[in-house]
Amino acid sequence: MKIPISLVLFAALALQLQAKPVDLLLLHGNIYTGNPAQPKAEGVAVSGGRIVFAGTGAEAEKFRAEARCIIDLGGRTLLPGLNDAHMHLWGVGNRERSFDLEGTKGIADLREHLRARVASAGPKKWIVGRGWIETHWTPAAFPTARDLDDLSPDNPVVLKRADGHALVANSVALRLARVGRTTPNPSGGEILRYPDSGEATGMLIDEAMGLVDRIVPPATQAEIEQALITGAQREISLGWTGVQIAGHDYAEAETVRRLVAAGKIRLRIYDAVSAPGADADQLFAAGPVLGESDGRYTRRGVKLYIDGALGSRGAALLAPYSDYASSGLLLNSPAKLRPFLQEALRRGIQVQTHAIGDRGNRTMLDLYEEALATVPAAERKVAEPRWRIEHAQVLSAADIPRFARLGIIASMQPSHAIGDLYFAPKRLGSGSERLAGAYAWQSLLQTGAAFTGGSDAPVERGEPLIEFYAAVARRSPDGFADADWHLEQRLTREQALRAFTLGAAYAAFEENERGTIEVGKRADFTVLSADIMTIPEPEILRAHCLMTIVGGEVVYTAPDGPAVR
Repeated sequence: MKIPISLVLFAALALQLQAKPVDLLLLHGNIYTGNPAQPKAEGVAVSGGRIVFAGTGAEAEKFRAEARCIIDLGGRTLLPGLNDAHMHLWGVGNRERSFDLEGTKGIADLREHLRARVASAGPKKWIVGRGWIETHWTPAAFPTARDLDDLSPDNPVVLKRADGHALVANSVALRLARVGRTTPNPSGGEILRYPDSGEATGMLIDEAMGLVDRIVPPATQAEIEQALITGAQREISLGWTGVQIAGHDYAEAETVRRLVAAGKIRLRIYDAVSAPGADADQLFAAGPVLGESDGRYTRRGVKLYIDGALGSRGAALLAPYSDYASSGLLLNSPAKLRPFLQEALRRGIQVQTHAIGDRGNRTMLDLYEEALATVPAAERKVAEPRWRIEHAQVLSAADIPRFARLGIIASMQPSHAIGDLYFAPKRLGSGSERLAGAYAWQSLLQTGAAFTGGSDAPVERGEPLIEFYAAVARRSPDGFADADWHLEQRLTREQALRAFTLGAAYAAFEENERGTIEVGKRADFTVLSADIMTIPEPEILRAHCLMTIVGGEVVYTAPDGPAVR
C-alpha cells in the first residue's frame, strides 16, 4: 500500500510536537489501535484533528504539560472510531420520532398499538408506522387489512415491516390507492390476496409498496431535517463516529451535506444516492463530493436494488423457497442496469447493490464482471472502483470466491444473521446447502474478499455492540444457536473490530485517513465501558459507549464517561 506524503510528514513532526501544545491528550487507556505493527497503546495525542502520537503511558506523559485538553481514561477501552458501513440516517431519526412498532409481540399487540395511535391522531389522519416483524409471533403470519379495519374505519393506515420490504395497509388506504381485486402485480412486486375472494389482503411486497407509498403525505423539509439531526445524535451516543448512508434521494443528500457544514450533524458521513433514475443522474452530472467539511462529508456512491428481503420472500433465489411456491423477485432488469453500470465506472462512481438471495447475488456479480470487462481501464475515472454488494446474505458456494477475484466488497450486517436464522431454515431448507452459504462471513474472508460491517438501521437496532456480538458469537442475545446457525462462520474479535473500523474505511476509500490509531490519521475514537476484545461474549451486550470523539472533538460523553479537563 502506498503511504501518503501526509502520513510521512506527520510521523516526522511527531517528535517535535512532544514539546509543543496538543489539542487533546488521552492517558491511561486500554487502547486497541487496529495497527498490526503496534496493536496496543496507553496514550494518544491529537493536534489539528489528527493523531500525532500513540504509544506507552510514559511517552504520553511528555505531552501533559502543554496539553490543552486531557482525558484520563482510567483503564477504559478506546478503539479506532467505529463506523457503520450501511444504514439509513433519516429512517433512524424517523423511527425515534414516529410510530415505532419494534418489539410488537403479535397481531393482538399490533392492534393495541394501533388503537392507541388512532385515538391520539384524530379522524381521517394518516397513520404511518414501521418496525413489526412476524418472525416470533404465534402464528408467524403476516397481518392483514382485516386485522386493522375495525380499529381504523376513517384513518388510512400503512405499517411497514421492519426490513422495509413489505407493508400492510388497511382498507381505507387500499381504496385511496385504488388497489383491489383486479390490480395487477407491478414489476418486482407482489400484492398478496385472500384465497377466498382474490381481494388484496393489504400486504404489499417490494415494488408493490409503491402503490400506497405514492399517496402517503410526504414529510415536510423541517421534519426531514429534524429526523436527520435526531438520527445523527443517536448514532453518536452509541459510539459510531461515522456512518455510510445506503441510498436516499439527491435532495435529502444535499440536506445532509448542509447540516454537516453547519455543524448540526457531527458524524462523518459517506453518502450514496438512490439509483437508477433522476437522483443518480444528478450525481453523474454534478460529480462526487470528496472530503468536504474537513473530511466529514463525502458523496461518491449510488445504491441499487436487485431483489427484496428473505423474510418477506422477495429475495431472488436460484430455486423456489422451501415454504412458498416462488423463487422471489428481481427488482431491476439486467438490460436496464448494464449501461448504467458502465457509465458509473466511467465516471468514478461507486456502485452499492442490495442483493439478498443467491440469484440476486449471482445476477449482480455477473453484471459487475461484465461491466469491469467491458470498460477499459483507460476510460475509468478511478483505477480501483471498489464496487460493493450490500448484504450478500445468501450465496451459492460457486459465487463466494468471485468477490475477491473481482475486487467486490462484501458489505454485511451481522445482526441480520442472529435475527434471520430463526426463520431462514424455513425459507431455505433446514440443513440445506444454500443455508450453509447464508451469512457466510468467514468463508468470504478466507477467500481474501474485502469485508465491511454495518447495521442496516432502522431495519435492525443499529447498535455497534449488538453488531459486534452478532459477529463474534453468532447466537441469539440469550445464547441460542443450533446446527443451522453455522457457528463456523463466526468472526474472531480482531476480524469483527476490523470490519467496523479499517474495513469500513476501505469501503469508503479512506483507509489512509481513518480506521486505525496511527500517527497522521484522523482522531476518531470510541470509548467503551468494557473491554469487548476479552470479556465473555454475553457481557458484550451489557457494555455501552462512554465517549465518542470525531476529529479530536468530544461529541458525546455518557453520564459515567471519563472527565474532560
